[in-house]
Amino acid sequence: MLTLYYATNTCALASHIALEEAGAAFETRWVDFGAAEQTKSEYLKINPKGRVPALVTGRGVLTETPAILAYIAQSYPKAGLAPLDDPFAFAELQAFMSYLCATVHVAHAHRARGYRWADDPAAFEAMKKKVPQSVGACFALIEGGMLRGPWVMGHAYTIADPYLFTLARWMEVDGVDPNAFPRVLDHRDRMAERPAVRRALESEGLA
Repeated sequence: MLTLYYATNTCALASHIALEEAGAAFETRWVDFGAAEQTKSEYLKINPKGRVPALVTGRGVLTETPAILAYIAQSYPKAGLAPLDDPFAFAELQAFMSYLCATVHVAHAHRARGYRWADDPAAFEAMKKKVPQSVGACFALIEGGMLRGPWVMGHAYTIADPYLFTLARWMEVDGVDPNAFPRVLDHRDRMAERPAVRRALESEGLA
């Protein structure tokens, strides 16, 4: 039995959706960020990074969304969540997820977590003001060609789709108008109708 540690409105939703899509046997554990539970020793024993997601497996704990998503796809090959028999296509998939992780998510984090990069409150405000532009530029790149359509990698649904969906749900809070990116918005709307996505959202109290 797998155990997914998550917090509400975080990137852990992508892993939650992928587990549902894969038909995996798993349970979830909510980490209360409001009570700073991620900083407490009990959780730090699971993930010393103090972040989510964390996936407890029979061989140990996995962290970082791209790694967890790849693990799910490889562990449940019959679900067809990645082009596992095509090294180049699988690398392209990983490249897209790496962009979401290392660039889009980091740009988003500048809105509320400026303390990770600076100590000056004025710097926090400067970073926050930049977010609509920086996050918007990320989605412009995705809209302009990275999102192949109808799904991220083309006609095959993959683990990249719940990841994009998760970050695209944050556009409004980042001051980005989703209507400026009709292909991304269409993807987000279609994702929201998938049964696995609805189950994950309902489980996390987001439906």
